[in-house]
Amino acid sequence: MVKVKVFDSSAARSSKRALEPAPEVDAKAFYEVVESRRSTRIYADVSVPEDVVRRAMDAALKSPNSSNLQAWEIHWVRSPEKKQRLAEYCLSQPAATTAQELLVFVARPDLWRRNNNRMIAHLRSLPGTPEKAFQYFEKITKIVYNQGPFGIFRPFKWIWFSIRGLSKPTPREPIGLGHMDIWAHKTTALACQTFMLAARAEGFDSCPMEGLDSKRVKRLLGLPRRAGITMAISMGKRAEGGIFGPRFRFPADDFIHEH
Repeated sequence: MVKVKVFDSSAARSSKRALEPAPEVDAKAFYEVVESRRSTRIYADVSVPEDVVRRAMDAALKSPNSSNLQAWEIHWVRSPEKKQRLAEYCLSQPAATTAQELLVFVARPDLWRRNNNRMIAHLRSLPGTPEKAFQYFEKITKIVYNQGPFGIFRPFKWIWFSIRGLSKPTPREPIGLGHMDIWAHKTTALACQTFMLAARAEGFDSCPMEGLDSKRVKRLLGLPRRAGITMAISMGKRAEGGIFGPRFRFPADDFIHEH
């Protein structure tokens, strides 16, 4: 097995990589977007410009993701016939039936190897790529994400990481196909949130929908067995009464813990 080294911040500081500047941002504008984003259940009959949807999708694809393997897909359902069927498969809830646009965010753990090879090719195209970067994508990711046919490597990985973890901090997941599904859904969920915030920044609204028939949605989109539906997201302009009451959250102290 390849040894996983702890990140050395001093080495990073002494490297010759150019510092990418952090531009000034409008924090107030960001928090206004966060505060004004609400799950919209009923949409007005106001179309969403195509370029707005495309900018929001492009923003979603800039979301952080595990090992930059981008194990996601966005399916923008534009055909009126498929859109009607998708709304039905979303249990005909008003957030789907009144939406101007419907998109499905799909987790693709099965694409990790293809995207890993793309990362290697990309690194080879860059002059001066550190050897450690090649080591990560040529060795480490292939050990971490390869679960073997039908996930047969799971027990061996569990034994190895359990033994290694007795003496040093050790990443314990993913082991097995179930963990790979979780891995991909976590990454895809980040893209979902970015998309919804981008929609709100553009002056439009959205609603994430997990209440759907995933089997029928997968068939509608022509997805393979290993693909997973993270959620469908509707988009449009909120109608009067489209927000079901004021936002409610449980006390922050119940969820935020300081150590």
